[in-house]
Amino acid sequence: MDEKKQSKVDKNSLHNNKALSNISDTSMLSSYHCPYRQASLLQQALAPDKMKVAFFLGAGCPTAIRISSETDASTNTKPLIPDILGLTNKIQEEIESTDHKKALATIMKRISGNSSIKVNIEDILSHIRLLQEVVGNSTIDGLSLKCLTDLETKICEIATTLVQVHLPGDATPYHQLATWIRGILRAHPVEIFTSNYDLLMEQALEERRVPYFDGFVGSDRAFFDLSSIEQDQLPSRWARLWKVHGSINWWRTSQNNVERSPTGKAGDRQLIYPSHLKYDQSRRMPYLAMIDRLRAFLVQGQVVLVTCGYSFSDQHLNDAILQGLSGNPNAMCFGLIYGDLKTIPSETIAQARKYPNLSLLAVDGAILGTLERPWRQDEKADHPMHRKAVQFGDIENRTKAPTDQCKFLLGDFSSLGDFLAGQLAQVEEDENGDNNA
Repeated sequence: MDEKKQSKVDKNSLHNNKALSNISDTSMLSSYHCPYRQASLLQQALAPDKMKVAFFLGAGCPTAIRISSETDASTNTKPLIPDILGLTNKIQEEIESTDHKKALATIMKRISGNSSIKVNIEDILSHIRLLQEVVGNSTIDGLSLKCLTDLETKICEIATTLVQVHLPGDATPYHQLATWIRGILRAHPVEIFTSNYDLLMEQALEERRVPYFDGFVGSDRAFFDLSSIEQDQLPSRWARLWKVHGSINWWRTSQNNVERSPTGKAGDRQLIYPSHLKYDQSRRMPYLAMIDRLRAFLVQGQVVLVTCGYSFSDQHLNDAILQGLSGNPNAMCFGLIYGDLKTIPSETIAQARKYPNLSLLAVDGAILGTLERPWRQDEKADHPMHRKAVQFGDIENRTKAPTDQCKFLLGDFSSLGDFLAGQLAQVEEDENGDNNA
């Protein structure tokens, strides 16, 4: 990089650092937040090559990709993969026609009791595995060890069938994120955390020829290597992919090793949501190692974490994020929310009102610098972020905000993908401008 470009990067880095440290800008002094300014701040935070950047992709990301559907006459489309509740509903429907129907009903009743709480697949798997640890040779509510093991296997089989899909085409938000990672050389690797079990991010990275490390080493039966994660000696151009809730291609062998492979062998257990592992085992297993990696990222000085498709409903992950933010004032989390502010758990709202470096940006408003405000009412049609990150008017089935109020778009993974693609195009234009000067 020549001196002119280096000077430009350094100035951008300094400007960005100042923007992050002064996130409680003057727009917060009014009764509204400015979505245009926040989109620009996010763009600045992601721009410098020296900034440490991570993305957290939740279950809402695959739902942003729509495919044709013959069963939904209203839209003729459906999400590529259902969200966690949709996935749970489909698994329940499948099990209704099997011999595991009664066992699942017992598990559901044990978890929810007589309450109306919504139970999801992760609650179910956790409870089944906890019972497996204590049932021994007896039964619990009529559930034997074999019955529990067979139910767990069936649930994982159905979940794998539902999420083992391929990205349609090569222009999805996953591809845009992978292209963005490849397109900007950085002093530090881009890290991707995801709570999803699917292989969509892997597919996009490989199709865009982005080298990445996911904690496993090898080819045929890749093995989990904790020391490689902790030492982290790979080049910065390698992305890091951390699957905090396991994956459909992770297997725990009969020797208690964790391996990555398309299929398991007889006696292997699939590690979808492997939080049931005991502490001594999990030091050799992925679950805690991945959570530790999230904590470690957030304490590395000046860092930016961008969440998308994540509803902040997982307390373990929330704790890891908040611990990092509370211990490092130079860390910044942009929580991009698909729906309105009221869709965010009240506990997370309370934390955002406490930690100024946790920004929650929803469709109808935001919590920035601990202050909760709706977005401004006047649109800026000539602003670069207009229609890229901000929209005026109605957004059907997504918000109840008034029509005459700005809406923030980036909580939708598709919009975030377009946002990153636009930023990459701008970088290329700037570089071409420098070359032609």
